[in-house]
Amino acid sequence: MKNIIPVSEDGKKIYEIHLETSFDQLLDSMKSMDLEHRKICIVTEGNVAPLYLGEVYKIFKSVAKEVVTFSFAAGEAHKQLKTVEQLYGHLIEHQFDRKDMLIALGGGVVGDLTGFTAATYLRGIDFVQVPTTLLSQVDSSIGGKTGVDMLQYKNMVGAFHQPKLVYINVNTLISLPERVYNSGMGEIIKHGLIQDIAYYQWIQRNLKSIKQRNLEILIKMIEGSCQIKRKVVEEDPKELGLRALLNFGHTLGHAVEKLMDFSLLHGECVAIGCQMAMELSFEKGNISKEDVEKSKELFEAFDLLKDIHRLSGEDVIQATKSDKKMEGNIIKFILLHQVGDAYIDRSVTDDEMMTVLKDWVL
Repeated sequence: MKNIIPVSEDGKKIYEIHLETSFDQLLDSMKSMDLEHRKICIVTEGNVAPLYLGEVYKIFKSVAKEVVTFSFAAGEAHKQLKTVEQLYGHLIEHQFDRKDMLIALGGGVVGDLTGFTAATYLRGIDFVQVPTTLLSQVDSSIGGKTGVDMLQYKNMVGAFHQPKLVYINVNTLISLPERVYNSGMGEIIKHGLIQDIAYYQWIQRNLKSIKQRNLEILIKMIEGSCQIKRKVVEEDPKELGLRALLNFGHTLGHAVEKLMDFSLLHGECVAIGCQMAMELSFEKGNISKEDVEKSKELFEAFDLLKDIHRLSGEDVIQATKSDKKMEGNIIKFILLHQVGDAYIDRSVTDDEMMTVLKDWVL
């Protein structure tokens, strides 16, 4: 194994994150899961299926009781209950029961939707995350959050359901379009900003190798990001406190994502939200102008700060009021005391948001 990261809950290991450079060790990673007596459904989407479904299907076909596949159209627009309902029907048609298993082969949309289906089909069956995008490898595949969108609001319907394994084949990143690859950097930079200044500075120093997708550097980067998320998730598995720090950039980022009709990628919206949160942290007197400029330079190096000028500041603020992280009428913002040290701030006003938004929108 290249790297194995154990993830625990209440002091007990519940699954592992395996980092590899191929799918060759996938069966070995699942040797304790009794695949010979299970049916497996590989869930994927239209962009990923031509690249990896055949190889992964062949791997499971060699050992599992039965293997079926389910592929849906790519994109956030299909992360909805209608797709879940179609997957339910597929599982019922193939007589899947509680001992059977789903494999999520794809990015965050596939992982979230497959996980939600696994959490709710027959009140819960096992699933394994096989994330193929940088964003899903460092973020959505870890921590057990599953869900689908509802009425254009992100992840409004969901459940906590932990995978049995997260298997990361870093080589899948080589096939990603540049924009999709860069999108993952939004979450990676965020991890450094909220929890680990040394990791954040490492990203800055290794910028060229990251952009070139050097596999050795990618493994180190992904491991570092997974370790940060693992630590936060272990301390707060159900997002009752500390885990909320992972939402740095997401309050305004999700508002932008919705108002742009999901034309921007999730990592791009997170980056925009993070940069706005940096500016809010500066306005609160917590961080320096240099900190704000340094983060802007890093996000811009990956072309993440897209133009959102056509949006209205009032609309963005209104959209934050529908965020699922609201507590009563109070928006729970994540800001920085300093780089590497995030906190929950419940005092951000509409006027403070508008002060930051005026340089971004109409």
